[in-house]
Amino acid sequence: MAIAPVHIIGGGLAGSEAACQAARAGVPAVLYEMRPIQTTPAHKTDRLAELVCSNSLKSESLHTAPWLLKEELRRMGSALLQSAQAARVPGGQALTVDREVFGEEVTRCVASLPGVEIRREEVRSLPQSGIVIIASGPLTSDSLAAEIARHTGSGHLYFYDSISPIVDAETIDNSIAFRASRYGKSIDSTDDYLNCPMDKQQYETFVEALLEARRHTPHIPEDIPYFEACLPVEEIARRGPDTLRFGPMKPVGLIDPRTGKRPYAVAQLRQETQRASSYNLVGFQNYLKYPDQKRVFRLIPGLENAEFLRYGQIHRNTYINAPALLDSTLRLRAEPRIFFAGQISGVEGYVESIATGLLAGRWAAAAAREESPRPMPRETALGSLCHYISHAEPRGYQPANITFDLLPKLDEESLRRLRHDKKARHAEVCRIALEKLEEHLSVVV
Repeated sequence: MAIAPVHIIGGGLAGSEAACQAARAGVPAVLYEMRPIQTTPAHKTDRLAELVCSNSLKSESLHTAPWLLKEELRRMGSALLQSAQAARVPGGQALTVDREVFGEEVTRCVASLPGVEIRREEVRSLPQSGIVIIASGPLTSDSLAAEIARHTGSGHLYFYDSISPIVDAETIDNSIAFRASRYGKSIDSTDDYLNCPMDKQQYETFVEALLEARRHTPHIPEDIPYFEACLPVEEIARRGPDTLRFGPMKPVGLIDPRTGKRPYAVAQLRQETQRASSYNLVGFQNYLKYPDQKRVFRLIPGLENAEFLRYGQIHRNTYINAPALLDSTLRLRAEPRIFFAGQISGVEGYVESIATGLLAGRWAAAAAREESPRPMPRETALGSLCHYISHAEPRGYQPANITFDLLPKLDEESLRRLRHDKKARHAEVCRIALEKLEEHLSVVV
Protein backbone atom coordinates (compact mmCIF):
# COMPACT_ATOMS: atom_id res chain seq x y z
CA MET A 1 0.00 0.00 0.00
CA ALA A 2 1.33 3.43 -0.92
CA ILE A 3 2.49 5.63 1.94
CA ALA A 4 0.69 8.97 2.24
CA PRO A 5 3.00 11.98 1.96
CA VAL A 6 4.23 14.00 4.93
CA HIS A 7 3.14 17.64 4.60
CA ILE A 8 5.91 20.05 5.66
CA ILE A 9 4.96 23.70 6.12
CA GLY A 10 7.90 26.06 5.69
CA GLY A 11 10.96 25.86 3.44
CA GLY A 12 13.47 27.24 5.91
CA LEU A 13 16.30 25.34 7.56
CA ALA A 14 14.08 22.95 9.53
CA GLY A 15 11.56 22.31 6.78
CA SER A 16 14.19 21.72 4.11
CA GLU A 17 16.10 19.26 6.30
CA ALA A 18 12.85 17.51 7.27
CA ALA A 19 11.91 17.05 3.60
CA CYS A 20 15.31 15.55 2.83
CA GLN A 21 15.11 13.14 5.75
CA ALA A 22 11.58 11.98 4.97
CA ALA A 23 12.44 11.39 1.31
CA ARG A 24 15.60 9.48 2.19
CA ALA A 25 13.49 7.30 4.48
CA GLY A 26 11.30 6.39 1.51
CA VAL A 27 8.35 8.56 2.51
CA PRO A 28 7.07 11.17 0.01
CA ALA A 29 7.08 14.76 1.22
CA VAL A 30 5.19 17.86 0.12
CA LEU A 31 7.14 20.97 1.12
CA TYR A 32 5.17 24.23 1.22
CA GLU A 33 7.03 27.54 0.95
CA MET A 34 5.05 30.75 0.58
CA ARG A 35 7.89 32.79 -0.91
CA PRO A 36 7.87 34.40 -3.47
CA ILE A 37 4.04 34.40 -3.59
CA GLN A 38 3.98 35.89 -0.07
CA THR A 39 7.07 37.74 1.15
CA THR A 40 8.33 38.54 4.65
CA PRO A 41 10.00 41.65 6.13
CA ALA A 42 13.35 39.84 6.42
CA HIS A 43 13.73 37.52 3.43
CA LYS A 44 15.20 38.78 0.15
CA THR A 45 15.03 35.73 -2.15
CA ASP A 46 12.79 32.76 -2.95
CA ARG A 47 15.50 30.21 -2.10
CA LEU A 48 14.91 27.51 0.45
CA ALA A 49 16.77 27.82 3.77
CA GLU A 50 17.61 31.51 3.22
CA LEU A 51 19.72 32.84 6.10
CA VAL A 52 18.44 36.23 7.25
CA CYS A 53 20.35 37.05 10.44
CA SER A 54 23.97 35.89 10.55
CA ASN A 55 25.95 33.72 8.13
CA SER A 56 27.53 31.73 10.97
CA LEU A 57 26.56 28.21 12.02
CA LYS A 58 28.70 28.68 15.13
CA SER A 59 31.80 27.00 16.50
CA GLU A 60 33.64 24.08 14.96
CA SER A 61 36.08 24.06 17.89
CA LEU A 62 36.52 20.51 19.15
CA HIS A 63 34.47 19.47 22.20
CA THR A 64 32.29 22.57 22.34
CA ALA A 65 28.51 22.20 22.53
CA PRO A 66 27.91 23.65 19.01
CA TRP A 67 30.59 21.30 17.63
CA LEU A 68 28.93 18.33 19.32
CA LEU A 69 25.51 19.14 17.85
CA LYS A 70 26.99 19.46 14.34
CA GLU A 71 29.01 16.27 14.77
CA GLU A 72 25.86 14.36 15.72
CA LEU A 73 24.04 15.81 12.72
CA ARG A 74 26.87 14.86 10.37
CA ARG A 75 26.81 11.30 11.68
CA MET A 76 23.07 11.22 11.03
CA GLY A 77 23.51 12.45 7.47
CA SER A 78 22.30 16.05 7.63
CA ALA A 79 21.70 17.30 4.10
CA LEU A 80 21.97 20.96 5.11
CA LEU A 81 25.35 20.56 6.80
CA GLN A 82 26.59 19.05 3.54
CA SER A 83 25.28 22.14 1.75
CA ALA A 84 26.96 24.36 4.35
CA GLN A 85 30.29 22.70 3.65
CA ALA A 86 29.92 23.44 -0.06
CA ALA A 87 29.09 27.10 0.71
CA ARG A 88 31.78 27.60 3.35
CA VAL A 89 33.72 30.86 3.72
CA PRO A 90 36.52 31.68 6.19
CA GLY A 91 35.17 32.31 9.70
CA GLY A 92 37.84 31.58 12.27
CA GLN A 93 36.73 28.63 14.37
CA ALA A 94 33.14 28.95 13.18
CA LEU A 95 31.30 27.30 10.29
CA THR A 96 30.38 30.33 8.19
CA VAL A 97 28.80 30.26 4.75
CA ASP A 98 28.10 32.35 1.69
CA ARG A 99 24.36 32.94 2.12
CA GLU A 100 23.56 32.93 -1.60
CA VAL A 101 25.56 29.80 -2.35
CA PHE A 102 24.08 28.04 0.67
CA GLY A 103 20.51 28.85 -0.38
CA GLU A 104 21.23 27.69 -3.92
CA GLU A 105 22.80 24.45 -2.68
CA VAL A 106 19.88 23.63 -0.39
CA THR A 107 17.28 24.48 -3.05
CA ARG A 108 19.07 22.29 -5.60
CA CYS A 109 19.44 19.44 -3.12
CA VAL A 110 15.79 19.41 -2.05
CA ALA A 111 14.41 19.87 -5.56
CA SER A 112 16.52 17.00 -6.92
CA LEU A 113 15.32 14.43 -4.38
CA PRO A 114 12.83 11.87 -5.71
CA GLY A 115 9.70 11.94 -3.60
CA VAL A 116 9.84 15.65 -2.69
CA GLU A 117 7.28 18.03 -4.17
CA ILE A 118 7.80 21.75 -3.58
CA ARG A 119 4.64 23.87 -3.60
CA ARG A 120 5.02 27.63 -3.67
CA GLU A 121 1.92 28.70 -1.80
CA GLU A 122 0.88 30.09 1.56
CA VAL A 123 -0.69 27.55 3.90
CA ARG A 124 -3.57 29.15 5.76
CA SER A 125 -5.02 25.98 7.30
CA LEU A 126 -3.50 22.61 8.14
CA PRO A 127 -4.34 19.51 6.12
CA GLN A 128 -7.34 17.74 7.65
CA SER A 129 -5.57 14.37 7.77
CA GLY A 130 -2.13 12.83 7.46
CA ILE A 131 1.23 13.62 9.04
CA VAL A 132 2.15 17.32 9.22
CA ILE A 133 5.38 19.06 10.21
CA ILE A 134 5.00 22.75 11.06
CA ALA A 135 8.35 24.41 10.40
CA SER A 136 7.06 27.84 9.42
CA GLY A 137 9.75 29.67 11.35
CA PRO A 138 9.89 32.98 13.21
CA LEU A 139 8.02 34.87 10.50
CA THR A 140 4.95 32.65 10.40
CA SER A 141 2.11 34.44 8.59
CA ASP A 142 -0.75 35.80 10.65
CA SER A 143 -3.28 33.40 9.16
CA LEU A 144 -1.13 30.32 9.81
CA ALA A 145 -0.27 31.57 13.30
CA ALA A 146 -3.99 31.79 14.06
CA GLU A 147 -4.46 28.25 12.74
CA ILE A 148 -1.60 27.00 14.94
CA ALA A 149 -3.16 28.71 17.94
CA ARG A 150 -6.42 26.94 17.16
CA HIS A 151 -4.74 23.52 17.12
CA THR A 152 -2.56 24.12 20.17
CA GLY A 153 -5.30 25.71 22.23
CA SER A 154 -3.01 28.60 23.16
CA GLY A 155 -1.89 31.93 21.84
CA HIS A 156 1.51 32.24 20.21
CA LEU A 157 4.36 34.27 21.67
CA TYR A 158 6.66 36.89 20.27
CA PHE A 159 10.09 38.27 20.97
CA TYR A 160 12.31 40.57 18.98
CA ASP A 161 15.02 39.09 16.77
CA SER A 162 17.55 41.06 14.80
CA ILE A 163 19.84 41.30 11.77
CA SER A 164 23.35 42.78 11.45
CA PRO A 165 24.38 45.30 8.75
CA ILE A 166 26.47 44.25 5.74
CA VAL A 167 29.04 46.51 4.07
CA ASP A 168 30.72 46.47 0.67
CA ALA A 169 34.26 45.09 1.07
CA GLU A 170 35.73 47.63 -1.35
CA THR A 171 34.61 50.52 0.89
CA ILE A 172 36.46 49.29 4.00
CA ASP A 173 39.70 51.15 4.76
CA ASN A 174 42.23 48.33 5.06
CA SER A 175 44.95 50.72 6.18
CA ILE A 176 43.03 50.84 9.48
CA ALA A 177 41.10 47.56 9.61
CA PHE A 178 43.45 44.63 10.20
CA ARG A 179 43.04 40.90 9.64
CA ALA A 180 43.15 38.66 12.70
CA SER A 181 41.25 35.97 14.55
CA ARG A 182 40.98 36.36 18.30
CA TYR A 183 44.09 34.88 19.95
CA GLY A 184 45.17 33.82 16.48
CA LYS A 185 42.64 30.98 16.50
CA SER A 186 41.01 29.79 13.30
CA ILE A 187 40.27 26.43 11.76
CA ASP A 188 42.91 26.67 9.02
CA SER A 189 45.36 29.08 10.71
CA THR A 190 44.20 32.05 8.64
CA ASP A 191 43.19 35.48 9.89
CA ASP A 192 39.53 35.32 9.08
CA TYR A 193 38.11 38.56 10.54
CA LEU A 194 38.59 42.21 9.72
CA ASN A 195 39.03 44.22 12.93
CA CYS A 196 38.32 47.93 13.25
CA PRO A 197 40.23 49.20 16.33
CA MET A 198 39.11 52.07 18.56
CA ASP A 199 40.88 54.14 21.18
CA LYS A 200 39.04 55.36 24.26
CA GLN A 201 37.89 58.66 22.77
CA GLN A 202 36.67 57.03 19.54
CA TYR A 203 34.75 54.42 21.53
CA GLU A 204 33.09 56.98 23.79
CA THR A 205 32.12 59.13 20.78
CA PHE A 206 30.63 56.07 19.08
CA VAL A 207 28.62 55.00 22.15
CA GLU A 208 27.27 58.52 22.64
CA ALA A 209 26.14 58.71 19.01
CA LEU A 210 24.64 55.23 19.25
CA LEU A 211 22.56 56.17 22.28
CA GLU A 212 21.33 59.37 20.63
CA ALA A 213 20.40 57.69 17.32
CA ARG A 214 16.75 57.48 16.30
CA ARG A 215 15.04 54.10 16.44
CA HIS A 216 12.28 52.69 14.27
CA THR A 217 8.81 52.71 15.78
CA PRO A 218 8.23 49.18 17.09
CA HIS A 219 5.58 47.19 15.23
CA ILE A 220 5.32 44.83 18.22
CA PRO A 221 4.36 46.00 21.73
CA GLU A 222 7.27 47.36 23.78
CA ASP A 223 6.65 44.94 26.63
CA ILE A 224 7.69 41.96 24.46
CA PRO A 225 11.20 40.91 25.60
CA TYR A 226 14.33 40.74 23.51
CA PHE A 227 16.12 37.40 23.27
CA GLU A 228 19.13 37.93 25.53
CA ALA A 229 21.58 36.13 23.22
CA CYS A 230 20.72 38.45 20.30
CA LEU A 231 20.33 41.91 21.80
CA PRO A 232 20.33 44.98 19.54
CA VAL A 233 23.63 46.84 19.85
CA GLU A 234 21.92 50.00 21.10
CA GLU A 235 20.16 47.99 23.81
CA ILE A 236 23.53 46.63 25.00
CA ALA A 237 24.94 50.18 25.09
CA ARG A 238 22.03 51.33 27.27
CA ARG A 239 23.09 48.87 29.95
CA GLY A 240 26.27 50.78 30.71
CA PRO A 241 29.15 52.64 29.03
CA ASP A 242 31.45 49.59 28.97
CA THR A 243 28.96 46.84 28.11
CA LEU A 244 29.91 46.88 24.42
CA ARG A 245 33.61 46.60 25.30
CA PHE A 246 32.84 43.45 27.26
CA GLY A 247 30.40 42.19 24.63
CA PRO A 248 30.50 42.33 20.83
CA MET A 249 33.28 44.96 20.82
CA LYS A 250 35.63 43.23 23.25
CA PRO A 251 39.27 43.71 22.20
CA VAL A 252 40.78 40.72 24.05
CA GLY A 253 43.02 38.45 22.01
CA LEU A 254 43.65 41.11 19.34
CA ILE A 255 46.71 43.29 18.71
CA ASP A 256 46.58 46.32 16.42
CA PRO A 257 49.64 45.94 14.11
CA ARG A 258 49.91 49.73 13.81
CA THR A 259 50.50 50.19 17.54
CA GLY A 260 51.57 46.74 18.73
CA LYS A 261 48.99 47.06 21.51
CA ARG A 262 45.52 45.83 22.29
CA PRO A 263 42.87 48.37 21.19
CA TYR A 264 40.43 49.88 23.67
CA ALA A 265 37.54 48.34 21.70
CA VAL A 266 37.13 46.52 18.38
CA ALA A 267 34.35 46.14 15.83
CA GLN A 268 34.78 42.80 14.05
CA LEU A 269 33.68 42.16 10.45
CA ARG A 270 33.04 38.66 9.14
CA GLN A 271 33.21 37.60 5.49
CA GLU A 272 29.78 37.19 3.87
CA THR A 273 30.53 35.71 0.44
CA GLN A 274 33.01 33.25 -1.03
CA ARG A 275 34.35 36.09 -3.20
CA ALA A 276 34.92 38.19 -0.05
CA SER A 277 32.90 41.00 -1.67
CA SER A 278 31.04 41.90 1.52
CA TYR A 279 31.33 41.71 5.31
CA ASN A 280 28.83 41.81 8.15
CA LEU A 281 29.35 43.72 11.41
CA VAL A 282 29.45 40.95 13.99
CA GLY A 283 27.01 41.58 16.84
CA PHE A 284 25.75 44.89 15.40
CA GLN A 285 22.10 43.91 14.95
CA ASN A 286 20.03 47.00 15.68
CA TYR A 287 16.72 48.80 15.40
CA LEU A 288 18.02 52.19 14.27
CA LYS A 289 16.65 54.19 11.37
CA TYR A 290 18.71 53.67 8.24
CA PRO A 291 20.21 57.19 7.96
CA ASP A 292 21.26 56.96 11.60
CA GLN A 293 22.86 53.56 11.06
CA LYS A 294 24.92 54.98 8.21
CA ARG A 295 25.99 58.01 10.26
CA VAL A 296 26.77 56.14 13.49
CA PHE A 297 28.51 53.10 12.05
CA ARG A 298 30.68 55.32 9.85
CA LEU A 299 32.20 56.59 13.12
CA ILE A 300 33.94 53.21 13.40
CA PRO A 301 37.57 53.58 12.25
CA GLY A 302 37.97 51.92 8.88
CA LEU A 303 34.30 52.34 8.01
CA GLU A 304 34.29 56.11 7.47
CA ASN A 305 33.31 55.63 3.79
CA ALA A 306 31.52 52.31 4.11
CA GLU A 307 28.67 51.58 1.72
CA PHE A 308 25.93 49.50 3.31
CA LEU A 309 24.53 46.66 1.21
CA ARG A 310 22.01 45.88 3.94
CA TYR A 311 21.10 47.75 7.09
CA GLY A 312 20.39 46.16 10.45
CA GLN A 313 16.81 45.20 11.17
CA ILE A 314 14.51 43.81 13.84
CA HIS A 315 11.85 41.27 12.97
CA ARG A 316 9.19 39.31 14.77
CA ASN A 317 9.86 35.81 16.05
CA THR A 318 6.89 33.49 16.60
CA TYR A 319 7.14 30.36 18.72
CA ILE A 320 4.85 28.07 20.68
CA ASN A 321 4.98 27.26 24.38
CA ALA A 322 6.51 23.89 23.52
CA PRO A 323 6.90 22.37 27.02
CA ALA A 324 3.17 22.66 27.54
CA LEU A 325 2.38 21.18 24.12
CA LEU A 326 5.01 18.81 22.71
CA ASP A 327 6.41 15.41 23.66
CA SER A 328 10.07 14.40 23.38
CA THR A 329 9.64 13.48 19.70
CA LEU A 330 8.34 16.98 18.87
CA ARG A 331 4.74 15.78 18.44
CA LEU A 332 1.74 17.76 19.58
CA ARG A 333 0.47 15.75 22.55
CA ALA A 334 -3.15 16.61 21.83
CA GLU A 335 -2.83 15.76 18.12
CA PRO A 336 0.14 13.39 17.55
CA ARG A 337 -0.04 13.58 13.75
CA ILE A 338 1.37 17.12 14.01
CA PHE A 339 5.08 17.69 14.58
CA PHE A 340 6.87 21.01 15.15
CA ALA A 341 10.42 21.85 14.10
CA GLY A 342 12.73 24.84 13.92
CA GLN A 343 12.40 28.18 15.66
CA ILE A 344 8.64 27.94 16.02
CA SER A 345 9.23 25.00 18.41
CA GLY A 346 11.35 27.18 20.65
CA VAL A 347 14.94 26.62 19.60
CA GLU A 348 17.25 29.48 18.76
CA GLY A 349 19.96 29.15 16.15
CA TYR A 350 20.52 27.83 12.66
CA VAL A 351 21.99 24.47 13.64
CA GLU A 352 19.35 23.93 16.30
CA SER A 353 16.69 24.49 13.63
CA ILE A 354 18.40 22.04 11.29
CA ALA A 355 18.60 19.54 14.16
CA THR A 356 14.90 19.64 14.98
CA GLY A 357 14.10 19.48 11.27
CA LEU A 358 16.22 16.35 10.85
CA LEU A 359 14.55 14.65 13.80
CA ALA A 360 11.02 15.73 12.88
CA GLY A 361 11.58 14.49 9.32
CA ARG A 362 12.71 11.08 10.54
CA TRP A 363 10.02 10.78 13.19
CA ALA A 364 7.30 11.93 10.78
CA ALA A 365 8.47 9.31 8.27
CA ALA A 366 8.21 6.67 10.98
CA ALA A 367 4.70 7.83 11.85
CA ALA A 368 3.72 7.72 8.17
CA ARG A 369 4.83 4.07 8.14
CA GLU A 370 2.68 3.55 11.24
CA GLU A 371 5.75 3.04 13.42
CA SER A 372 6.38 4.66 16.80
CA PRO A 373 8.99 7.45 16.71
CA ARG A 374 11.87 6.56 19.02
CA PRO A 375 13.26 9.43 21.15
CA MET A 376 16.94 10.31 20.95
CA PRO A 377 19.18 9.29 23.89
CA ARG A 378 19.08 11.95 26.59
CA GLU A 379 22.91 11.95 26.71
CA THR A 380 23.17 13.32 23.16
CA ALA A 381 22.99 16.97 22.22
CA LEU A 382 20.00 16.16 20.00
CA GLY A 383 18.24 14.35 22.81
CA SER A 384 18.99 17.11 25.29
CA LEU A 385 17.67 19.78 22.92
CA CYS A 386 14.40 17.86 22.54
CA HIS A 387 14.28 17.30 26.30
CA TYR A 388 14.51 21.06 26.87
CA ILE A 389 11.79 21.73 24.30
CA SER A 390 9.43 19.24 25.90
CA HIS A 391 10.36 19.49 29.60
CA ALA A 392 11.37 23.09 30.33
CA GLU A 393 9.29 25.21 32.69
CA PRO A 394 6.30 26.37 30.58
CA ARG A 395 5.97 29.63 32.48
CA GLY A 396 8.25 32.18 30.86
CA TYR A 397 9.52 29.67 28.28
CA GLN A 398 12.36 31.13 26.20
CA PRO A 399 14.07 29.67 23.11
CA ALA A 400 17.41 27.98 23.73
CA ASN A 401 20.68 27.42 21.92
CA ILE A 402 22.58 24.20 22.53
CA THR A 403 24.83 24.48 25.60
CA PHE A 404 26.42 21.94 27.92
CA ASP A 405 23.94 23.07 30.55
CA LEU A 406 21.23 21.24 28.60
CA LEU A 407 23.11 17.93 28.65
CA PRO A 408 23.16 15.56 31.66
CA LYS A 409 25.93 16.16 34.17
CA LEU A 410 28.75 13.65 34.52
CA ASP A 411 28.58 11.10 37.32
CA GLU A 412 30.19 12.02 40.64
CA GLU A 413 33.30 9.92 40.04
CA SER A 414 34.01 11.63 36.71
CA LEU A 415 33.32 15.04 38.22
CA ARG A 416 35.83 14.38 41.02
CA ARG A 417 38.43 13.03 38.61
CA LEU A 418 38.08 15.97 36.21
CA ARG A 419 37.11 18.72 38.64
CA HIS A 420 40.12 20.89 37.78
CA ASP A 421 39.92 20.41 33.99
CA LYS A 422 36.88 21.97 32.32
CA LYS A 423 38.03 21.02 28.83
CA ALA A 424 38.42 17.40 29.87
CA ARG A 425 34.91 17.43 31.37
CA HIS A 426 33.47 18.74 28.12
CA ALA A 427 35.44 16.18 26.14
CA GLU A 428 34.00 13.41 28.34
CA VAL A 429 30.45 14.70 27.85
CA CYS A 430 31.06 14.67 24.08
CA ARG A 431 32.53 11.16 24.19
CA ILE A 432 29.49 9.83 26.04
CA ALA A 433 27.09 11.64 23.70
CA LEU A 434 28.67 10.25 20.54
CA GLU A 435 28.90 6.76 22.04
CA LYS A 436 25.19 6.83 22.87
CA LEU A 437 24.41 8.18 19.40
CA GLU A 438 26.25 5.32 17.74
CA GLU A 439 24.38 2.81 19.91
CA HIS A 440 21.11 4.46 18.88
CA LEU A 441 22.01 4.42 15.19
CA SER A 442 23.01 0.77 15.34
CA VAL A 443 19.39 -0.04 16.22
CA VAL A 444 17.49 2.69 14.35
CA VAL A 445 18.21 2.98 10.64
